Amino acid sequence: MPEEISRTVTTVSSMREAVRGLLSAAGISDPQVDADLLIGFVLDASRGRVQAMAITDTAVSPDDAATINELTTRRAAREPLQHITGQAPFRSLVLAVGPGVFVPRPETEQVTQIAIDRLNQSELPEPIAVDLGTGSGAIALALATEVPRARVFAVEKSVDAFLWTRRNFDAVAAPNATLVLGDLADAFPEIDGTADVVISNPPYIPDAAIPREVEVRLHDPGAALYGGEDGLDVVRAVSTRAQMLLHPGGTLILEHGEEQGPGIRALLAADGWRTPRTTPDLSGRDRATSAIR
Repeated sequence: MPEEISRTVTTVSSMREAVRGLLSAAGISDPQVDADLLIGFVLDASRGRVQAMAITDTAVSPDDAATINELTTRRAAREPLQHITGQAPFRSLVLAVGPGVFVPRPETEQVTQIAIDRLNQSELPEPIAVDLGTGSGAIALALATEVPRARVFAVEKSVDAFLWTRRNFDAVAAPNATLVLGDLADAFPEIDGTADVVISNPPYIPDAAIPREVEVRLHDPGAALYGGEDGLDVVRAVSTRAQMLLHPGGTLILEHGEEQGPGIRALLAADGWRTPRTTPDLSGRDRATSAIR
């Protein structure tokens, strides 16, 4: 069926319907969204523009139709859309992503907002934020661009991921953002006791668990997913390092799985953190826990 698209479909409207049907049959959760984004990627058009082109029955060239056909086949095989396009939107940014780096998710945008709010509340002229295990650099670069008076430090351990992190830091070129390759356990000793915010989206899936999403299971790097027997090994390391980085009254923010809030609150309380509090995402699922140094 995918081969028939390039031979028989000649308009954006028909192309949208054909691609949506193929992706729906493949089990893609939002087939119309992905269809619009794939078509828009090939035609260099926004999703809204693709929808407008469908209404006016704009023609699709044979070459573009063939390319859309090829990309649809890849997406139907559950290759992440972001790997196909090489891009992942995150808040106001468009980040480069691909094999070896965790693709940033929309839920993390909400967690990042908590850190942005804390930085904006600071009375210091240059509040300091640290992103432990930055991956693509999504959180750190959002903080640096949306709170330009802040100084933002980010560390990534994976060499494979760091290739993408460095690319994104170079592209955004935020003068207030610092990136290093290294272990979060001993990152940035020069700013110990001065940070206002430490944020992390650590690997938190228990080793024996199987991620529900096919794209996650097959394509996201295991080092960014699995966090030990109970999923909290890296959370413990972040808690320890954040206590050294933050000044008294500073805030730790951790993203986690929807069932991990109680366990993480207990862990942080045992580590001496004050007022651990879990915040749900827009779907009502527990998504982030914050605590005060």
